Amino acid sequence: MPQATSDPPWLSLPTEISDVLRPVVSEVVEAIIEGIPRDVPVYAMPMEGRFGQGVRQGVTIALHRFLDLPGTRLPALSEDGKWVYENLGRGEVRSGRSLESLLSAYRYGARVTLRAISRTVDVSQLAPDVILALGESLFAYIDELSAASAQGYALEQSERAGEHQRRRGELLEMILRGETEVGVTRAATALGWVLPEALVVATLPSSRLDGVRGALGPEALVAERGTEAAVLMPFGNRAARTKELNRALRGRHAIIGPERPWQQAAESLHLAVSAGAHGLGGPTAEGDRPVWVEDHLAELVVHAEPLATADLARRRLAPLEGLRPAVRARLAETLLAWLRHQGQRAPIAAELFVHQQTVGYRVGQLKELFGGELDDPQARFELELVLRAGYR
Repeated sequence: MPQATSDPPWLSLPTEISDVLRPVVSEVVEAIIEGIPRDVPVYAMPMEGRFGQGVRQGVTIALHRFLDLPGTRLPALSEDGKWVYENLGRGEVRSGRSLESLLSAYRYGARVTLRAISRTVDVSQLAPDVILALGESLFAYIDELSAASAQGYALEQSERAGEHQRRRGELLEMILRGETEVGVTRAATALGWVLPEALVVATLPSSRLDGVRGALGPEALVAERGTEAAVLMPFGNRAARTKELNRALRGRHAIIGPERPWQQAAESLHLAVSAGAHGLGGPTAEGDRPVWVEDHLAELVVHAEPLATADLARRRLAPLEGLRPAVRARLAETLLAWLRHQGQRAPIAAELFVHQQTVGYRVGQLKELFGGELDDPQARFELELVLRAGYR
């Protein structure tokens, strides 16, 4: 009668194979243990301690289970057996080895087992279809062991990746909460993440987070925060990072806060969130490119955002850096009057209680310092905003 296609190949094996081979299982186990280091170089180490015990246990369980199969429809592995071989796969990840090394050891064990059967069973007395079923049975059995170990290997990798990502998310939260420098440094060091001198924080909907981690690589910290996600990106190489963020976050309704030292990352996040709250991001942004808060500081100032005002002041009044305080204050006062009176010397002089020639001299200094910015309507508007806000 032909064998049903769903029947396992060991159903047609005579049980005498098990009866003859079981008494020599310990010898076969030792032969496999002795040969694995030669056949699989990555295991060229003493088979002792926890590693040796694990290998010996795995080989012994595998042989005894295989000898339970001839003449039955039993599955290749029991639930306990699956657990053993899944754990062997997990152990390969923990030891830093590839799965192929373990699978090679399984194949070697199958060859040794087949030779042992040939020595102890008179195969000449077996029908050809039984000999064929014997080979099929060993191959099918090794495939089941390999599949269980591959599943364990994959699960361990996935869990490790998930745990690693969780810890990276915790580090991001520690930085945004402004926790102590010692604590943040210790957590970053444990993850192998170098704290940058400068960074930016971006926000985007969590629903648009897929692929961001891969696009930005391991230097970026990414975490979901409810319906929104935060991305923390080192910003040392400004030009390269700007291009990278524009490419990775395009089409994701992202808003990128201004550059900050890592200790002030919360400010970058705050301004990104504030920009979103005031309608500066989202699907209406041109081409849905990421919105850079630093390009919209004046709009945030209009919305009474003090951190944006301070940023805008640092940016626009940078030409006055390095001047003596008295000179800086005098020129800032003159600049505000010049902006307020649209460059008319007489009202400027009257407001400052100085001669018009003094106004001309100071305005000349300002034009030297600020260059073409004083001819730019947007720059003049932003300068007046920060000067009226009291920045000098």
